[in-house]
Amino acid sequence: MNSSNAPRPTGARGADTVSPRHGSRPLTDGRWPPAHVVRSRRPWHRTRAYRLTRTIVLTVVVMVGGARCAGGADTSGPVRAAPSAKDTSGPTRAAPPTPDLRTDARGGQQPSPAHPVVRRGGPTPPPSAHPVARRVRPAPPPRPLPRSRATALAIPYLDVDAPVMPLRLDRGHRMSAPPDDDPKLVGWYADGPSPGEQGTAVAVGHLDTMTGPAVFAGLGELKPDHLIEVRRADGRTAVYTVDAVKAYEKAHFPDREVYGARGRPELRLITCGGSYDRRTGYAGNTVVFAHLTAIRERARNP
Repeated sequence: MNSSNAPRPTGARGADTVSPRHGSRPLTDGRWPPAHVVRSRRPWHRTRAYRLTRTIVLTVVVMVGGARCAGGADTSGPVRAAPSAKDTSGPTRAAPPTPDLRTDARGGQQPSPAHPVVRRGGPTPPPSAHPVARRVRPAPPPRPLPRSRATALAIPYLDVDAPVMPLRLDRGHRMSAPPDDDPKLVGWYADGPSPGEQGTAVAVGHLDTMTGPAVFAGLGELKPDHLIEVRRADGRTAVYTVDAVKAYEKAHFPDREVYGARGRPELRLITCGGSYDRRTGYAGNTVVFAHLTAIRERARNP
């Protein structure tokens, strides 16, 4: 029987047809070998056992790596600060080491004995490293003096040292002024407090006269903290410190503000100011506000 017309053999699996492999030879009886005979073995890396082993190994590797990531950093050694992810402009610098921390019996943390204990704020510096500034308490105000008339008034800043005469109110209840023929004379309101006495004392003087500048010509140049010294008949000197210098119009002169008591010994120096008119004189006044800050005792003779 011609082999070309012979029916196609069936394989060992029944209805499945198997094509002859290239180079294979028929058996002695003219039949082709079964399919499982002609098939070659699979490579080792494609076997089921290899795939199963590979799957198991990959699973174990993934589980171990995930456990390490979830478990955090190792705390068995000193903690190191990680470099910032934002700073990539320069070379990475090693972070300074931090001290080992040990857990105490109460669950807190305490420094390792190998590291010195540093209190908050750092070690205590020697006393000379940070000198402590001492607050200087202001001297208490001097006690008011008993009554004694004024004999002279000095303003060191203006180089003024003038004699003092007593003054009283005129018929119109206005403060009179020293005589015009003595421009260097200061008038002291005699019915008011004496130098250093409790209350508001008042002294007046001319700004100028027909012959030139007078004793209070530079009164507007005074500034706060300048001194005014008034000598008394008992030999003591009342020292006042300037608080302010103000100008007022005569038509709106604040009597209460100028002459009112302040609960301490104070002094007012008053002279003319503002614009000048030959018929009516000056339109305003300049007033110096000062208060008692010191008392100088009479100098003792040796």
